Amino acid sequence: MYLFVIIDWYSRRIVDYELSSTLEKIFVMNCLKRALASGKPEIMNSDQGSHFTNPDYLNLLDQAGIKVSMDGKGQALDNVRTERFFRTLKYDLIYINEFETPRQLRLGIKRYIHEYNTYRPHSSIGDLCPEDVYHGRAIPSAA
Repeated sequence: MYLFVIIDWYSRRIVDYELSSTLEKIFVMNCLKRALASGKPEIMNSDQGSHFTNPDYLNLLDQAGIKVSMDGKGQALDNVRTERFFRTLKYDLIYINEFETPRQLRLGIKRYIHEYNTYRPHSSIGDLCPEDVYHGRAIPSAA
């Protein structure tokens, strides 16, 4: 299974996500379209994977007036917030559960992302929850 997430870098909120059993580009495109329907960032950052260098993906961002930022090849730290989310997801959910079906995995990830956004404080945003910061209910203090 393959998981694609769109993260708001300021609030750490998972804006949208899609889980797929294949690497076809459609799952990334569907997720991106849903995310753009609810708001448009100034910049979309990604690695240089085939989904993100695909002309359809790049055209969609261009038509929306969104600048594209791509990490250097082999530079995972360029996208540290996304990498950190995946690490946290693996240790908090994936490694400690035995999902026997894709449906169980989907439900587990759905619950996890809801809890991650709504209840999990992040030290990098002043121990606030992403949902509160994203919606302006709380403002992180300057470090």
